[in-house]
Amino acid sequence: MLAVSNVSLRFGDRKLFEDVNIQFNPGNCYGLIGANGAGKSTFIKIVSGELEPQTGNVILGKDERLAVLKQNHFEYEEFEVMETVIMGHKRLYEVMKEKDAIYMKEDFSDEDGMRAAELEGEFAEMNGWEAESEASVLLQGLGLSESMHHVKMSELTGSDKVKVLLAQALFGKPDVLLLDEPTNHLDLKAIQWLEEFLINFENTVVVVSHDRHFLNKVCTHIADLDFSKIQIYAGNYDFWYESSQLALKLSQEQNKKKEEKVKELQAFIARFSANASKSKQATSRKKTLDKIELDDIKPSSRRYPFVNFTMGREIGNDVLSIKDVTKTVDGKTFLKDATFTLGKEDKVVLLGNPLAKSALLDLLAEETEPDTGSIKWGVTTTRAYFPIDNTKYFEGSEQTLVEWLRQYSPEDETETFLRGFLGRMLFSGEEVKKKPSVLSGGEKVRCMLSKMMLTSANVLLLDEPTNHLDLESIQALNNGLIAFKGAMVFTSHDHQFIQTIANRIIEINEDGTIFDKMMSYDEYLEWKGQKA
Repeated sequence: MLAVSNVSLRFGDRKLFEDVNIQFNPGNCYGLIGANGAGKSTFIKIVSGELEPQTGNVILGKDERLAVLKQNHFEYEEFEVMETVIMGHKRLYEVMKEKDAIYMKEDFSDEDGMRAAELEGEFAEMNGWEAESEASVLLQGLGLSESMHHVKMSELTGSDKVKVLLAQALFGKPDVLLLDEPTNHLDLKAIQWLEEFLINFENTVVVVSHDRHFLNKVCTHIADLDFSKIQIYAGNYDFWYESSQLALKLSQEQNKKKEEKVKELQAFIARFSANASKSKQATSRKKTLDKIELDDIKPSSRRYPFVNFTMGREIGNDVLSIKDVTKTVDGKTFLKDATFTLGKEDKVVLLGNPLAKSALLDLLAEETEPDTGSIKWGVTTTRAYFPIDNTKYFEGSEQTLVEWLRQYSPEDETETFLRGFLGRMLFSGEEVKKKPSVLSGGEKVRCMLSKMMLTSANVLLLDEPTNHLDLESIQALNNGLIAFKGAMVFTSHDHQFIQTIANRIIEINEDGTIFDKMMSYDEYLEWKGQKA
């Protein structure tokens, strides 16, 4: 059991938390959510003991152990991978080192023998003899083969170091597990393995993540950080999102009879319960959902951008024809004799090597040219492009955001119109006078989306558009692209984003050839699993 009592924290005049009282119970996985800057990672640091609150305290059950996913990827450079994982259980590691040091003594005394016996007993109680095999299972589950278990951390790539630190946090069945963005830098197989691990984990988990599919799979509850407080809601992220939208709607319809509101709530809960899978997490959610009352659901203070792509003209049947296209960059062949066409209702997700996907999108956006072959766009098409690197659009710009956006407007729009457009993307008041060069990563993405929407294109090309966005912006973009009526080619690492938008898969193989199939992302993953 983990609880925080009367926890408050301020940074200058800014209040992050005020008198937070909350309890996290065993057997539950809590998704900690909140707007960017709300203090999610700070809260994790307070709970882990890395940061002291100004008031209140953190309460952990007697003899319980807390583990946290470390964020410093270079902390263990001189240690071997296996040793780094076992360090996740601090006391077990201390016993191992002291025990080994005693046995290494040349002048082994009776006193040493007695101490070694004490340590052996404690070591056995902590299941120490299984430590290396447990660590090995965790590492292999995350995709690190046995050949890597005894190399130095300094020899690993950045993504592999992340996997080791994740294994370190999971090691030894901690009573409380704190995970801040655990899916970052993980490949699909590692994420799926982690999902199953957490679904079957019987202790307490608190996780911060921007991956909605991950939160939906593993969470029994959502801990919403809002108004400087944390409120617990039963259910996964989708349930929280839909319920907060329902609460907002109900609060705007105060004259509506309570009986009608209760019926809406009951129908809403029934829909989510019916869609639950058979996992332990879903069973736990179902039991708790049945107990929800109307007053348990509250509107959120979240601000969602308004993402709406409209087409300036209807798109014809001849959208795109690619024939025998080959593209080599720095001696590496990313595309080899690629041939395919694009239909007016196709929503294509590109999978495979990230550099190859970006190379193909650059070709489609006519930023580069193929080495061989042809790319022909239909005469009715107009395209808007979101590149993975948007630096060139903002570097050195001394304009205001209004002036920056005006240069991409097909018509000479008024400042009032452009301000309104930026306002829908959460740039309000004096923020529209910001210089583009000082924007954060998420703000630049919202500006690029504004630029795309102004063009009223009927074909969208998007390379990792969810990078740098918070959950609210990802949700808004996701909804906007679902509603878009034109054709689309995009890349993303967001499972839910892909599954809800794409109706066609094009995978670029390592040799540059392509696999092309009309199917959903989940169907593709099932097919890949069967093929493997």
